[in-house]
Amino acid sequence: MNAQELRDKTPDQLREELANLKKESFNLRFQQATGQLESTAGIKAARRNAARVKTILNEKAAAAASEE
Repeated sequence: MNAQELRDKTPDQLREELANLKKESFNLRFQQATGQLESTAGIKAARRNAARVKTILNEKAAAAASEE
């Protein structure tokens, strides 16, 4: 998922995506704690994707605030 794909989404879709990423991150951390996780790269990717979504949500909020 890249930033341009996220910018095309609505804020509601971004919030839903963020919730999914947080669930995924939790599941990956749980798998790591129980020794079931084979590749730890997924944890980093989920964290970065969540940060990307948050950044774009903040950009959209700032743009909406400046329009008012």
